[in-house]
Amino acid sequence: SKKGSLPHIAIAAANPLQIPRAWGIMRLERSRWAMAEDRLHKILAHAGVGSRRRCEELIAEGRVTVDGETVTDLGTKVDPEAAVIRCDGQRVRPEPPAYYLLNKPRGVVCTCSRRETKPRAIDYIRRDRRRLYTVGRLDEDSRGLLILTNDGELTQRLTHPRHHVPKVYRVTVRGVMRPEAVRKARDGVHLSEGRTGLSRVRVRRRRRNSTELEIELHQGRNRQIRRVLAKLGHPVSDLRRVAIGPIRDPDLPEGACRVVLPQEIALLREAAGLTKPRRRRR
Repeated sequence: SKKGSLPHIAIAAANPLQIPRAWGIMRLERSRWAMAEDRLHKILAHAGVGSRRRCEELIAEGRVTVDGETVTDLGTKVDPEAAVIRCDGQRVRPEPPAYYLLNKPRGVVCTCSRRETKPRAIDYIRRDRRRLYTVGRLDEDSRGLLILTNDGELTQRLTHPRHHVPKVYRVTVRGVMRPEAVRKARDGVHLSEGRTGLSRVRVRRRRRNSTELEIELHQGRNRQIRRVLAKLGHPVSDLRRVAIGPIRDPDLPEGACRVVLPQEIALLREAAGLTKPRRRRR
């Protein structure tokens, strides 16, 4: 591998079900990342007790205790590291955190539904039985970087527009996009949910029949980039996410996934406002 390149834990075939079974999963030390308070039903779901809805039902039925006390309030928050949680008398232990980076191919969907017949992003993590979900979404026709984790707090911070964590995309559109159209894409166009624009748009290259753009978003409405550009008469022919906050990996092949490194998690948590910025050495 190239000097300084990141390790690729697994290379997936076009069909994720063909991923070799022999590769191992690296796990982060649980003690490195302290767990904050979270809603009880989410903790139960993350521990594999059931779906969030089913866990809400278990709480409402009085079958869950925290430190020996029965809890029926669905809004209850607890620290899973400090509290003793039981369901039907059985101890519920929190899962250690998991963080993966996937270079999602086209044709893969970002859903956890077991009824889904199309290949799912989580199908690329074959040997990890923890309850993983995607940080944000990439539609079926888009490709690029996608984080999969069971860290609900980090997910909320990375996806909520209030925290201004940028996602960067390389986009190819049909037709030659003139400066006026680029300005309108930034300023916003009227869609069904109101006026919507793109945080930053830069032309990388104009060809005879297409234009390559670099686009930055701080919030991701449903198919936002595609809809804005189509409204301007420049439908998207290719869309690839190349960065999530400080995380980039141009060497990660399409269809490959790897563990997010501890130093990358630290950068993500800093970008999301969960930790204070570290002082840079002079």
